[in-house]
Amino acid sequence: MRIVESEGALARAGLSERPVAVLDLDAFDANLEDLARRAAGTPIRLASKSLRVRSLLERALSHPAFSGILAYTLPEALWLVGHGLGDIVVAYPTVDRGALRQLVTAPKVAGSITLMVDETSQLDLILDATADLRSRAGARIRVAIELDVSYSPLPGLRFGAYRSPVRGPQQAVSLAREIAARPALELVGLMAYEGHIAGVTDSSSTPYGVAVRAMKALSRPDVAARRTEAVAAVREVADLEFVNGGGTGSIESTGAEPAVTEIAAGSGLIGPGLFDGYRGFRPQPALHLGFPVVRRPAPGVATLLGGGWIASGAPGADRLPTITAPRGLSFAPQEAAGEVQTPVLGAAADDLRVGDTVWLRHAKAGEPAEHVSSYVLIRGAGNEADPITVDSVVDTYRGEGRVFL
Repeated sequence: MRIVESEGALARAGLSERPVAVLDLDAFDANLEDLARRAAGTPIRLASKSLRVRSLLERALSHPAFSGILAYTLPEALWLVGHGLGDIVVAYPTVDRGALRQLVTAPKVAGSITLMVDETSQLDLILDATADLRSRAGARIRVAIELDVSYSPLPGLRFGAYRSPVRGPQQAVSLAREIAARPALELVGLMAYEGHIAGVTDSSSTPYGVAVRAMKALSRPDVAARRTEAVAAVREVADLEFVNGGGTGSIESTGAEPAVTEIAAGSGLIGPGLFDGYRGFRPQPALHLGFPVVRRPAPGVATLLGGGWIASGAPGADRLPTITAPRGLSFAPQEAAGEVQTPVLGAAADDLRVGDTVWLRHAKAGEPAEHVSSYVLIRGAGNEADPITVDSVVDTYRGEGRVFL
């Protein structure tokens, strides 16, 4: 297993401290190519929350299939523009008045960032926060409308995240007209994220898995129809530069819609644990987290320091890390992955000694970067001709002193 084989390279590079986050560049680059293949020519906007490492953002954006960034906060977008990156869409509405004032003080910055909106109160807040600066700056504030495409086949039944209140063409046009009535704002885009398709695992053979696959099949035509109708209606009000949709889990179906001009993706570069549960694609696991064994409390048990890096979302077993190596280990049912200690059970635990490393994969792609200041990048095939070596050590956002939420 490559991550186990990399331990020698880490030791030779003097990287013995644990925990450690190791990113396999060969797997990352293979995932880049696979996302490009799946997109089949539709540009991919890189979701920064799935990486949170500036050097990896730059690496992905150097690939011709990727164009622009989908950021998650306005301060993050401003920081990225300050480091030479551009064409940034902030995926979530902002109420950060200080960041809004910073946005409008430089026309070049304002022209590089698009804000997300879904109701008029957000428009008014943006204008109120920047009222005394806009006349001097002379730049219009770029905004995009988020269209909600969650699936509601019956009253009271809903699949998808609670995002925008804009659910159809009429609501989208109404908001577009409100934007047009405010000369300081410029409507340039529309986004619709089908999270119930892109973000829900579907490979299980259980009744739940069958139901998820049926839900996805039924909802795809509904998403495509509402997105197409809304885009056509809004284009009567504004000349949209982009229509963004999808995610790593829905690249093929999203890219097949003529109304969509770009696809959002990022997690597929990392191949986190949640993606083990998808049928249509399987990215290579690129990011591995090494935790030290600090106790051996009983036969068949080894205890790690930390390990409880639980993924956000509804609590459940799918939010736990995946144990990668040694094979044959499982979490203790009463403790699972803990904040300060994590017992792992199984025959393989008897071969572990204090100071050894157990490797985990996080359930989500970008969240580990909030726990560590750096990623160790490795590469190599792991054979005599091309041994695994440490390529470099790069800062995460946290390592650069940036925490954006």
